[in-house]
Amino acid sequence: MENIYNILESLLPFSWITYDFMKNAFLAILIITPLFGILGTMIVNNQMAFFSDALGHSALTGMAIGIIFGIQDTNLSMVLFAVIFALLLNKIKRRKTVSTDTVISVFASLSTAIGLVILSKGGNFSKYSSLLVGDILSITPKEIFLLLFIFIVTLVFWYGAFNKLHAISVNETLARSKRINCSFIDNLFVVIIALIVMLSIKWVGILIINALLILPAAASRNISSNMREYHLFSVLISVFSGILGLILSYYNNSATGPTIVIIASAIFFLTLVCKPYLK
Repeated sequence: MENIYNILESLLPFSWITYDFMKNAFLAILIITPLFGILGTMIVNNQMAFFSDALGHSALTGMAIGIIFGIQDTNLSMVLFAVIFALLLNKIKRRKTVSTDTVISVFASLSTAIGLVILSKGGNFSKYSSLLVGDILSITPKEIFLLLFIFIVTLVFWYGAFNKLHAISVNETLARSKRINCSFIDNLFVVIIALIVMLSIKWVGILIINALLILPAAASRNISSNMREYHLFSVLISVFSGILGLILSYYNNSATGPTIVIIASAIFFLTLVCKPYLK
């Protein structure tokens, strides 16, 4: 890790990079933002914005369950609950007996309420309020390596399943005719989303994690003419917003996550204005 720090200082001769916590945050941004950029494109394509938002809110319940059962590492309980939550929600969603938005809204509201009831018992919720906005500056080298691992897993999954996911998003009936196991691929996809959301939520924040997933992809969609550009621009916008947001939050002494969202939002509105002239 020390060698990586030295490389960062040589490549980025700025005052803010001399601090270890800023180096950790910068490395985390370089891992998290491409992940969000890649996943966001398919989340937007499949109209799953509410789905990822519901997963983010379920973090409260996952943490609460971990506390009830005395699990010291609440990341484990959050991930396990999120995976079960995502698979159950996906199963109900695929039955199409109720509106998808309605199902997701009910699940999100219920999981949030349960988590708040448990965590606020005895007036102790202030201990967990940092989850709402996150704190990227508190990330540790061990957690960075964990993010790097899930980044590699996601790339492998994306390489092997992207065409199938895209086919499902375009026309599920056609995808089935091509012998694609739609349920299996879809379940793998929501599990990947659950893992990434839960493993990054402490540093990004419950209130804004969905915005970081959606905004880069939505902005990219405004200016892209094909799928390759769509993914490339989404990743570039996500990384640019993350790095600039980290730097501005350092000099402005503000929360990093919300600063990144403001920049990503500004880029989205800029691409929206430019959209008629680029198509």
